[in-house]
Amino acid sequence: MSLHKRPDLKVSPPLRCWELESAPARPPGYAFEYLIETLNDSSRKKFFNVPRLGGTKYDVLPYSIRVLLEAAVRNCDGFLMKKEDVMNILDWKTKQSNVEVPFFPARVLLQDFTGIPAMVDFAAMREAVKILGGDPKKVHPACPTDLTVDHSLQIDFSKCAIQNAPNPGGGDVQKAGKLSPLRAQPKKLPCRGQTTCRGSCESGEPGRNSGKFSSQIENTPILCPFHLQPVPEPETVLKNQEVEFGRNRERLQFFKWSSRVFKNVAVIPPGTGMAHQVNLEYLSRVVFEEDDLLFPDSVVGTDSHITMVNGLGILGWGVGGIETEAVMLGLPVSLTLPEVVGCELTGSSNPFVTSIDVVLGITKHLRQVGVAGKFVEFFGSGVSQLSIVDRTTIANMCPEYGAILSFFPVDNVTLRHLEHTGFDKAKLKSMETYLKAVKLFRHDQDNSGEPAYSQVIQIHLNSIVASVSGPKRPQDRVAVTDMKRDFQACLNEKVGFKGFQIAAEKQKDNISIHYEGSEYKLSHGSVVMAAVTSCTNNCNPSVMLAAGLLAKKAVDAGLHVKPYIRTSLSPGSGMVTHYLSSSGVLPYLSKLGFEVVGYGCSTCVGNTAPLSEAVSNAVRQGDLVTCGVLSGNKNFEGRLCDCVRANYLASPPLVVAYAIAGTVNIDFQTEPLGTDATGKSVYLQDIWPSREEVHQMEEERVILSMFKALKEKMEMGNKRWNSLEAPDSVLFPWDLKSTYIRCPSFFDKLTKEPVALQPIEDAHVLLYLGDAVTTDHISPAGSIARSSAAAKYLTNRGLTPREFNSYGARRGNDAVMTRGTFANIKLFNKFLGKPAPKTIHFPSGQTMDVFEAAELYRKEGVPLIILAGKKYGSGNSRDWAAKGPYLLTSTGKVFTVIASFENDVEVTLYKHGGLLNFVARKFS
Repeated sequence: MSLHKRPDLKVSPPLRCWELESAPARPPGYAFEYLIETLNDSSRKKFFNVPRLGGTKYDVLPYSIRVLLEAAVRNCDGFLMKKEDVMNILDWKTKQSNVEVPFFPARVLLQDFTGIPAMVDFAAMREAVKILGGDPKKVHPACPTDLTVDHSLQIDFSKCAIQNAPNPGGGDVQKAGKLSPLRAQPKKLPCRGQTTCRGSCESGEPGRNSGKFSSQIENTPILCPFHLQPVPEPETVLKNQEVEFGRNRERLQFFKWSSRVFKNVAVIPPGTGMAHQVNLEYLSRVVFEEDDLLFPDSVVGTDSHITMVNGLGILGWGVGGIETEAVMLGLPVSLTLPEVVGCELTGSSNPFVTSIDVVLGITKHLRQVGVAGKFVEFFGSGVSQLSIVDRTTIANMCPEYGAILSFFPVDNVTLRHLEHTGFDKAKLKSMETYLKAVKLFRHDQDNSGEPAYSQVIQIHLNSIVASVSGPKRPQDRVAVTDMKRDFQACLNEKVGFKGFQIAAEKQKDNISIHYEGSEYKLSHGSVVMAAVTSCTNNCNPSVMLAAGLLAKKAVDAGLHVKPYIRTSLSPGSGMVTHYLSSSGVLPYLSKLGFEVVGYGCSTCVGNTAPLSEAVSNAVRQGDLVTCGVLSGNKNFEGRLCDCVRANYLASPPLVVAYAIAGTVNIDFQTEPLGTDATGKSVYLQDIWPSREEVHQMEEERVILSMFKALKEKMEMGNKRWNSLEAPDSVLFPWDLKSTYIRCPSFFDKLTKEPVALQPIEDAHVLLYLGDAVTTDHISPAGSIARSSAAAKYLTNRGLTPREFNSYGARRGNDAVMTRGTFANIKLFNKFLGKPAPKTIHFPSGQTMDVFEAAELYRKEGVPLIILAGKKYGSGNSRDWAAKGPYLLTSTGKVFTVIASFENDVEVTLYKHGGLLNFVARKFS
């Protein structure tokens, strides 16, 4: 196996494109060598002391702009990065939104769909360099490049709980399906009548021996949901991985070859994790080190969720495939010097507010303010109240509110988080010293030196309130403080989106029931179902831990849940059960009736056992509006059970709270949940865990465990990946029969010296497009239509439609991709006057596929251009999107235009016939 290179390994110096030019080579940073200093600690590392360059100008720059400035100083070579660019960034206050500046990120992150064409280009470049007489071993990406194989998985097999429960309103427990041949058969049925346990469980009930089950799952994220004992990996996971490796074997072999022969390239195998998650948890350095030189970590990548790392103080955002490949080839990313919106967080969170409430509240505010196309940077006293999980979640929501990125400068919270993840303490100390030396460290108490932002918006954390949604629709939010008043209003309103139209004289009715030897009373608002379900809330550990801590405090206070309430805990994964157990709160959830029932869609899709006969009869007898409370995302009337009319979506700790209260018709601020052993009233605020308690447990129990597991997974690798055979030759052995990996034709006519430039004359228009034609219209994506030119190509090579796979999977084959370009059925070509992936071949007058028309023109020796409007090519998949000047002749109209080049770099690349040819000649 080719192990992923650890972040502390040194990387090769970057290739710089100007080395091709006749001008004398100048090393990056030559103009600012006088700023290089030695770090004042035991490491004695070097760094550019950029604050010396700007003085007071530097001190008012936003932190994110300071990172841009440091990269510009360090990479200033007089060609790709000029002194003028550096000074423009330093003068950000007056130059923002008015100038374009280059940016050299420290590294690149690719997912496999966009990664394969980039790596194929490098493999083909090695061929071209050898043909030109150069050394192909010298061809490598110019910067560290991580490629995560996370887009190849397709769900061919699934086993959702809904498949085993055809009764949407709850019904008899279904018998288990056929057991997997990959597992040993259980010796006996699991406890509590459950029949879906796949482990070799012998006896015992969950929650009866916390010490035993806690130790059993200490390092086992895949668990038996009923006994918390280790079980093999789920059958569906194994089957899907098996199909994934079979379907994509050629691509995976090519990736493995790439990781072996190219310096700076590391491949994260399938089954490890998503690109942005691995980037956050494993690849991020925060501070980079290269040849004993320290500088801020930064990244661009082909994933819109790259912004998650902003929460760690790392500058990064998602770009298109062509931008990432350009960076790999030694060119910078070009961006308009952005406006930076300062988002000041003040105040403290209200009681009962969870991390999810805070994240969604901030996201909603940013969307309303309007920050599209801008940097957002957080400051203020409230920032320190946000955990790293909170920060990365907010930054991950950038696509929701349109910002390029959302930056949280490194502070003490960041350092504590890194320490908990197992970060080397000596390096952590050097990191802190460096960041403080270059004024990239945010101090909690120092508000006197805040940057001068383009705009400042304030969000008071105490303005964010805890809420639930219901009683019939997920979009109807109700503040917890208004819950009692709102429920009573629902009883009065006419039947509709919220109302139940209960007569005033019947709203105080209650019905007595006998259950397990005791008598209870049900009334309107009584909770009869409470479920912490496998759903969106569970992605943030803090809310699950909050539920567990609340349960612990409730049990310690002598509170309980009435036995007739149908309670359940269905975590999002075995890892959730693992950290609930290792943190010591799982037994308390179980004590209140919230026992682990399995992993999958359950209560929120109606997959729950029916209520007891006593409860059902009482509800029907009194025509009661009883309630279900769950932490899922669907609560339509009657969805949980046909006799539960009011359903509320709530955070996991509020689900537990309402279950203890036994009713939603309660004001938590003035009414107690119950009484303790001495008869003293216990209120929700008495047992609600503070954010500090939750964050501490999250960092000490969850984060360390998760990072340790990921590190072990990365180092051990995937068995299928480890055993996958791949070549290790200098040149890739292309298989001429392959329909996945093909040597592209870009270098077929490459000469040692650039050919003389020729004008574009007598060109025809291939497509006549309007405004806002995005990369979705241009670049092939999704499934391959059976009638498409790409399908014809594959069919002619003996493939059936079932074997077509997707355009994304075949991005390593330029023959498929060129045939798929402009194959989007929603493409509106004005020549046709309707949406269709077609055009007109004017010499013949025929309407045909875009590719087929282009091929006819090519054979006729006719150059082609595209006539397009504004915002052509906007989007994130620009590696197969192109644009050029136009000249219309076919209708008798003639246009003469002058080609526009923005800078010397573009002129140079044009003379060489493009970036790939330009770099290939460097090595010959």
